[in-house]
Formats: sequence, structure tokens, C-alpha cells
Amino acid sequence: MRLRLVLTGFLSIALLPAALSTGAVPLPRKGKLSPDLTEILSRMNDAGKRLRTLSANLEYTNVTVLVNDKSTEEGRLFFSKNGKSKGTEIRIELQQPESKIVLIKKNKAELYMPKINQIQEYNLEQKSDLMEGFLLLGFGTETGDLRKSYDVKYLKEEELGGDTTVVLELTPLKRSVAAHLTKIQMWVSEDSWMPAQQQFFQPSGNYLIARYTAVKVNLKLPGSTFELHPAAGAQVVKMN
Repeated sequence: MRLRLVLTGFLSIALLPAALSTGAVPLPRKGKLSPDLTEILSRMNDAGKRLRTLSANLEYTNVTVLVNDKSTEEGRLFFSKNGKSKGTEIRIELQQPESKIVLIKKNKAELYMPKINQIQEYNLEQKSDLMEGFLLLGFGTETGDLRKSYDVKYLKEEELGGDTTVVLELTPLKRSVAAHLTKIQMWVSEDSWMPAQQQFFQPSGNYLIARYTAVKVNLKLPGSTFELHPAAGAQVVKMN
């Protein structure tokens, strides 16, 4: 499940969050305790329909359970949803501990490593299920489609970084996704109705946690945001 730490964290796993305030209208409850799952998914769906662009600080934490190893990468995320003409465009700029840029658009991912001035190209045309399962999970996807791909359960409400969230558990129904993930837990902000945190559990027991802060939604992003500008002489390597 390693395409290579960013692609190995994020092509293989997920991105994005957002802050589209809904006025924090209280959720309907089943009985006295549990929020209504149908209402949660409806609000997520409405927020996703309004999402056009997003930028955020991001933090990925990869945990290898067997050897008790934890690695963290920090950087910035940019996202644009342009309809059918351009489709979804994603840029991840990792700054710590090492500079890397991941650019994803038109069924292609490019991983640029300035330290060695190399661009690795990945063809994603045959990986649409994985794209939906990792990169686009909870962001602009129809919740009806979400329920076709996952068994969705409500777990609890939890405070996360000062934000009240509902925690959902998603179990993949598609074999192509289940081969990589046993389940996903997603913390959904009750203010934005988009993911504030995601945790992806792999069959090996290892997992990835994605966190997002300083989120800005629907601001105009320059077209150059979704272009690579490598140093002269960059080597291009096709990975598949």
C-alpha cells in the first residue's frame, strides 16, 4: 500500500477538509442520545455541493504497528473541483521533514522531489475506486454514492481541536478498496459538515491519520497552483 510516502500516504489514502459554516443547527436525535445518520449524511451532501476550492494546512501521521514506528509529514493542501471539463485537481506541498510536491489531475499523479530534482509519474486511470476511496472521501462526493461504497455507521460525538464532530465508521463494500483498507473512521465537523480528521486502517494493522487546520473554502486559486514548476533538468520517471 506504499506508492511512496506522500503517494504512499495520500494517493494511497485521503485528503481535504473544509469550513462551510451552517450556523451549527443542532442535529435531530434518535431517542435521547444518537444523532440521526440520515440527517448527518444529508448535511454532508449539501456542504459538498457548495465546495469549489479549498486550501488548508495538513498533517499526515503514518503508524507502523509491528515496529511501533510513527512518521509525520506537514505541509499545505490545495483542491479545486471544476466540473467535468477539468475534473478534480489536487496539490499537496509537503514541507516537513522533506520538501515534496504531489499534483493530481486528469487521471495522473506527479510526485516531485526537489532534493533529487526528479518527477515520478503515476497513471491513475485504472484506480478510480481508490481515488474515490481515499482522496475524495467526504469532500464533494454524493453521500448516496458513499453508501453504495461503504457500510456507514455512527459511532459517537467527540470534541476535536475545539470543534464538535460526529465520528463515523466506514467499512468498504468494494473489493478493490477493501484490499487496501479494512475500515475508515471520519470525524465530521458539525459546523462545516466536512471531515476534520480521517483515520485509515490497513489490513496489516498499520494506519494513517489525516488532520486539517486553517481551512479556507471557495477562494479563487491561481491556475498556476495546479502546475509543476521543477528546476531545470528535472528527470521524469514513469512508475506504471
